[in-house]
Amino acid sequence: MSALSRRQALQAFAASAAGASMSGWLPALAAAAGGAKPPRSVVLLWMTGGPSQLDTFDPKPNHENGGEFQAIDTAVPGVQIAEHLPGIAQRLDRCAVLRTLSTPEGDHGRATYLARTGYRPGGAIDYPTLGAALSKELQTQPERPENDLPGYISVAPFRLANPAAFGSGFLGPEFAPLVVGEGAGGSNGGGTELTVRNLAPPRGAGGERMQKRLELLSNFESSFARNRPDAALVGRRTAYEKAVRMMSGAAAGAFDLDEEPAALRDKYGRSPFGQGCLLARRLVERGVPFVEVSINGVAGGEVLPWDTHADNFAAVQRLCEVLDPAWSTLLDDLKDRGLGDTLVVWMGEFGRTPTINPQGGRDHFPTAWNAVMCGDGIVGGSVVGATDEAGMEVTDRPISAADFASTLCRAAGVDPWRDNLSNVGRPIRLADPEANPVEEILA
Repeated sequence: MSALSRRQALQAFAASAAGASMSGWLPALAAAAGGAKPPRSVVLLWMTGGPSQLDTFDPKPNHENGGEFQAIDTAVPGVQIAEHLPGIAQRLDRCAVLRTLSTPEGDHGRATYLARTGYRPGGAIDYPTLGAALSKELQTQPERPENDLPGYISVAPFRLANPAAFGSGFLGPEFAPLVVGEGAGGSNGGGTELTVRNLAPPRGAGGERMQKRLELLSNFESSFARNRPDAALVGRRTAYEKAVRMMSGAAAGAFDLDEEPAALRDKYGRSPFGQGCLLARRLVERGVPFVEVSINGVAGGEVLPWDTHADNFAAVQRLCEVLDPAWSTLLDDLKDRGLGDTLVVWMGEFGRTPTINPQGGRDHFPTAWNAVMCGDGIVGGSVVGATDEAGMEVTDRPISAADFASTLCRAAGVDPWRDNLSNVGRPIRLADPEANPVEEILA
């Protein structure tokens, strides 16, 4: 990391004097002095419903399947993307585009599970989402500072399509996500605030009274657990203890976006997704290993906003007007704060049909779809794979869900072949042992 500028240092000390977010600056200052990089975190931008690849990162402007949108040039010579992502087009030299994910599941629930775990649903094994698995590995890094915040935080998820796809599976409750702002609706604003439920003590139960309640709970649980050395029970108690520390410590301040300048909040966009991306930066700054932010809902209130079976082009344009400034500002903000090593991943559960249906929409299409990875640990400007001129078939480098999961692990600095003991007593690797990571995008 390059040395901090005089302006950045003054901002850090000013924030300290005001009692605001100095915790995020201490690791950066230490890294600047010692030459060490801060530990890597992952931010997943989850596109609920499955975004159209032709209308984002694999446009087909010279084919009837291309639809209404134009293709625009990017910071990578010879590479074009769809017109409603101009900010990301200017920053594509920091990103790797994977154009040929090819998966077998076309149902939202099953496809969400596959994309988020790397394994197909079914059978006795309760696979953890990659957010849980990666946070478990990342939060044990010796260089990562101790933290009262959870290792995995999910902002505004829509979990009803498949709740198991958002859970910690056989890893247990200790690695389950802290959910923030579930139900935050309307990507263009409004809806639930991005807050943590039940973070404040009940009315009239603060201070000494709250402490006595916690002591009573601890006594009951200790007595119960004494003769029950169960891993799930230990995980549950660990999760509760961390929740109590959050309630009583400075960690809760991470969720106070009012600490941020109004101009920066405007730049991210005042939608739940835009503010969620700002929150993700604040959490990464404080050492949280894995944060995900979901887009859920557009002007019409759809909870699967990228599920554009009708009126695809108007919906995608609205969504991109929310996505593009938030994502672009997140990349810049991370870079400016010495956190450019953060891995930022964009994806949904599948793509959309190249052909346009009679309702002006695109239907489910898992055969060939896109994902994007950004950050200093990625070979910027990479474009992997190709589809035919109609977008119907993969012609070069198909990428399976397992391939993607192993690539995500490698990009995050985690061995994809590490084992965890499953709920059926079998060791299960983070990614399928038959997977082939996309080595060409790994810096």
